[in-house]
Amino acid sequence: MAMHRQSLAVSVLALLALAACGTEPGAGSGHGSGSGHGSASDASDGSGGSDGGDGGGGSDGSGTVRSGAPLTGTRWDIESVTAGGKRSVAPAGAHVEFDAKGRATGNYGCNRFTAEARLDGDTLTVESGTTTEMGCAPDIQQFEVLLSQAFSGKLTVAAKDDSITLTGAKGGTIALTARPPAPLTGTRWRITTLVSGSIASSPPAGTANKAHLTFGKDGTVQGVLGCNSFRGTADVSGTAIAFGRLVTTRKMCPDPEMRLERALLDVLDGKRTAYAITHHTLSLTAPDGKGLAASAPETKEEGSEG
Repeated sequence: MAMHRQSLAVSVLALLALAACGTEPGAGSGHGSGSGHGSASDASDGSGGSDGGDGGGGSDGSGTVRSGAPLTGTRWDIESVTAGGKRSVAPAGAHVEFDAKGRATGNYGCNRFTAEARLDGDTLTVESGTTTEMGCAPDIQQFEVLLSQAFSGKLTVAAKDDSITLTGAKGGTIALTARPPAPLTGTRWRITTLVSGSIASSPPAGTANKAHLTFGKDGTVQGVLGCNSFRGTADVSGTAIAFGRLVTTRKMCPDPEMRLERALLDVLDGKRTAYAITHHTLSLTAPDGKGLAASAPETKEEGSEG
């Protein structure tokens, strides 16, 4: 998927992290149009009254914005865009995440984007960014155009509880809601990445989405290694998980699945690993540097991944 320059971006986050709350330790026929996304001069001009915050947030004068959740380390679901007095509900999967370097990454609902911005008081000035050009359903493509136009120029940031409202110069608004990190227990974690030291790689070809694990509140873990299923114990203490010896089925599997299985057993079988949850991603790292990353399912069914 080609990436192209576009002045659309938003980084509700040259704002650094807040003191409150943190992450848990340890498709349609139409062609997506990146070029159809507008510039700051096209920004929405609606009243935005119903979706906007009440101004109860704002800057604390130190380069941050008050909110019930930290801007960095939080996934913000895009709920709606209001333009011209009309509220458009976001498609499932539309979201944005911010890092401490002032970069925003997210998904318009079909296409992914990155962007940068600078914050001065409560004003976020959006600068250049990039977006993919996937083919999207017409209704989603229409929303993407609205959102990219609203995510441009100077935006006023207002926070209330776990919600943020971005308001453009002409009164259009974007409503965002913080999505809490996925819990360790009870979540079906899908293996997405294998790690060996500083090298991260995808699972072997043909094994995508085949491996997963679930932690129980009773100190157990079970799942699928790509072909064979497994179960065992998992003692969680602070930011570490001590795995017991795993019991697995003994099926003969194709070579790619067996390679995936061996890689996962190197991390899980009888090992003590460090763990961390960031947004909806779990990372496990063994003392020898081997590890994995896994993703939680979306709370809402998404029409596209990102």
